[in-house]
Amino acid sequence: MKALVYRSSGSWYTVKGENGHFLECRLRGKLRLNNNQLTNPVVVGDWVTIEKEDNLNETVISEILPRENYIIRQSPRQKYHDHIIASNINLAILMVTISKPRTSFGFIDRFLTAAACYHIPTIIVINKIDQHNEKDIARLKELEMVYGSLNYKIFPISVSLNVGIDILMQEIEGKTVLVSGHSGVGKSSFLNLISPSLKIDTKIISKKHEKGTHTTTFATMYELSNNTNIIDTPGIKEFALTQLQAEELGGYFPEIYNRMPNCQYNNCTHLNEPNCAVLDAYKKGEIFHERYFSYLNILDEIKSINQYKRKIN
Repeated sequence: MKALVYRSSGSWYTVKGENGHFLECRLRGKLRLNNNQLTNPVVVGDWVTIEKEDNLNETVISEILPRENYIIRQSPRQKYHDHIIASNINLAILMVTISKPRTSFGFIDRFLTAAACYHIPTIIVINKIDQHNEKDIARLKELEMVYGSLNYKIFPISVSLNVGIDILMQEIEGKTVLVSGHSGVGKSSFLNLISPSLKIDTKIISKKHEKGTHTTTFATMYELSNNTNIIDTPGIKEFALTQLQAEELGGYFPEIYNRMPNCQYNNCTHLNEPNCAVLDAYKKGEIFHERYFSYLNILDEIKSINQYKRKIN
């Protein structure tokens, strides 16, 4: 029977069969061994085939059906291994905060790049606007200017005051939506607001470190009443990219991609090559410096990861 994965909790998976019933399943052993560079072969959002194991009297996942897309990063626990966050996503929400905790341009750029690799539309939701001081307001405007100019939709909201939520709900209605971001940005509070019956645990921000703590342990998909599925994910501290080649990276930065045809060399990496249109634009101030800095950091990281993979293969 075909089923949809709603929750992944280590060795057990909660799935919903085509008959509408939820079941707890294990993964058939051979599927776990198919890709030893992947820490989680089955993820929330996967369509799978399930069947009964007569000798064990339990249900197992016997096949993982082809994915439309997925968002992937380097495993936080096993360096140079891959970890898929979720699959078959119609829209990704990157929830950020200007402060308490602060979300950096680098983190935003890494997430946007990972989503763009697999053609997942992404919107940026800026929470806690009710807590902004003058410095925060200035940075909010900077974020809106930088990412708005790249055609990303920006949604400033306040979950605590229920500001901006109605407009955001119109954007996600009828879709399978991934919600991601640092711990403490308000992901769980947002889900509790739009669907109070969920009653997801939340915790206050540490006053000492101005950071959140994990309240979501495993990725889980929730059904809302308006034919919308929301995938809640554990807070992400860092987002290291994987499965990318250095020469591909510029294609996922719109301000770089649009200028690449004007570079002298087809394989230009926009570092120090002569007659590089991207470098020229950066020096003229046409490319925001933190975006270019993100590009350089990700490029170095990709080269390091790929060098390691070539070494072990």
